[in-house]
Amino acid sequence: MGAGQVSVDSINPKVLKCQYAVRGEIVAHAQRLQQELKANPGSLPFDEILYCNIGNPQSLGQQPITFFREVLALCDYPSLLDKDKTRHLFSSDSISRAQQILDQIPGRATGAYSHSQGIKGLRDTVAAGITARDGFPCNSDDIYLTNGASPAVHMMMELLLSSEKDGILCPIPQYPLYSASITLHGGTLVPYYLNEASCWELEMSELKRQTEEARSKGIKVKALVVINPGNPTGQVLSEENQKDIVEFCIEEGLVLIADEVYQEDVYVDNKKFNSFKKISRSMGYGEEDIALVSLQSISKGYYGECGKRGGYMEVTGFSSSVKEQIYKIASVNLCSNISGQILSSLVMSPPKVGDASFDSYRAERDGILSSLARRAKMLEEAFNSLEGFSCNKVEGAMYLFPRINLPRRAIQAAQAENSVPDVFYARRLLEAAGIVVVPGSGFGQVPGTWHIRCTILPQENKIPMVISKLTEFHKAFMTEFRE
Repeated sequence: MGAGQVSVDSINPKVLKCQYAVRGEIVAHAQRLQQELKANPGSLPFDEILYCNIGNPQSLGQQPITFFREVLALCDYPSLLDKDKTRHLFSSDSISRAQQILDQIPGRATGAYSHSQGIKGLRDTVAAGITARDGFPCNSDDIYLTNGASPAVHMMMELLLSSEKDGILCPIPQYPLYSASITLHGGTLVPYYLNEASCWELEMSELKRQTEEARSKGIKVKALVVINPGNPTGQVLSEENQKDIVEFCIEEGLVLIADEVYQEDVYVDNKKFNSFKKISRSMGYGEEDIALVSLQSISKGYYGECGKRGGYMEVTGFSSSVKEQIYKIASVNLCSNISGQILSSLVMSPPKVGDASFDSYRAERDGILSSLARRAKMLEEAFNSLEGFSCNKVEGAMYLFPRINLPRRAIQAAQAENSVPDVFYARRLLEAAGIVVVPGSGFGQVPGTWHIRCTILPQENKIPMVISKLTEFHKAFMTEFRE
């Protein structure tokens, strides 16, 4: 088939239906404006684009953890281990960790393929980290090292979805990876709405109602997705809520897909992260009781290694015959990249007390997390100070999801442009202030409500400028469209 024979009418219709708002039309417009600024400085009412649309920490100035990068550098260029003149550049524990990791890699080559689940020694390290975190054993044979959490989601959707009659329960608002992957793999998203009035609480009555309604339409609900801490909503589930969710999945025979990639990002004292693995095992349930897929990524937390594409999924509670099929899916992709595998092992086994790098590692980690907490608070207070905005407390993750009560005239102006109101607002914000946010409609929201998602990732010294620009724009916007 020649290029002229390929059209949008001839490609997979599932691709056409698929949407991913985090890099959608507002971001595409921002990139055009960035090129305009580069070509014609001073041509726009702002000097730079502030990307608050995606959880991409290092693109906004967050520095990588020194120990992690030292180990990675030594693994990628092991000749440095043999040069006395360069040893003073690296901490003693990064040198020993790199040697240990290289000994686990066949051929000591980071440029070689690995086992499809990932290098065995690195999976052993990840499993030991999970065991230490949860207090319950983890088998490295249950670990799949992946290119971030996203491929793991696609693998599970490919496994579970065979037709549009297969449904996956997803929170609304949701991270659009889930709606996109469900669409691409031909299933049906079964929404359950988080309760904004109670800080985005997951209500069991809503889960049950949506499950029953889907089944009444002939949809076979196969799995429940829970994002904890929440994206885009920033809440942290209580232990009691998690226990109810585990019971629900067992009663309904659902696979529990636990997206736990923000597990390091908790900013409140009255809550802490608990993995669903820990919760289910503490309740006395074993592998035979619940099918559980737990996701982690090196892209978030205090590490922010998005471009290195590392992560893992722990798969428990599936029969050996089903596990063979999961391994087959992993094998089709050969393996995940080795740098991401190494970083995944380091994230789950960072320097410990007494290690040469521990003090610097702890200072870097705590500095990043405490700064994120301050930024979250500043932005949360700023949104709540603006007319028409209301923003729940940011308990965790990297985002705010404030609700905006748009004036009727603004909604009418959006409709006149054939635009969704929150898209209209986000585009006007970008064009006036250079701030990139994602319209809430890209994540799902209660019909008739409007939101935006804003990251807390601009560097702390830039947050006052972000707030100032946002405030100036919003006041002008509300004045323009006030009745």
